[in-house]
Amino acid sequence: QVQLVESGGGLVQPGGSLMLSCAASGSIFKINNMRWYRQAPGKERELVAAITSGGSTNYADGAVKGRFTISRDNAKNTVFLQMNSLKAEDTAVYYCNVDIGSSSRNYWGKGTLVTVSS
Repeated sequence: QVQLVESGGGLVQPGGSLMLSCAASGSIFKINNMRWYRQAPGKERELVAAITSGGSTNYADGAVKGRFTISRDNAKNTVFLQMNSLKAEDTAVYYCNVDIGSSSRNYWGKGTLVTVSS
């Protein structure tokens, strides 16, 4: 049994910053890729960023590159998303997604709401 718990969401003004965290717990041998997705109101869920077990990163949405940074702490089974220069269009529920074990079984967190508004 694996649990993913996101934290760090909230209300922030445009131009502000937030750091999201997602901690994995339970029966974990090895975490492979870790990702952040987001789903804005009325829109489909989209990939924001991904990081491999070795630390290689990929930012799927050109709109966040240069403003968001994904990182991970393998010792704590935790992935982070540092979000700077936030815009209203970044408002969404942010979800953590990870691949665990030799079969890369996929797990989702329940999400954390980020609201960018003045």
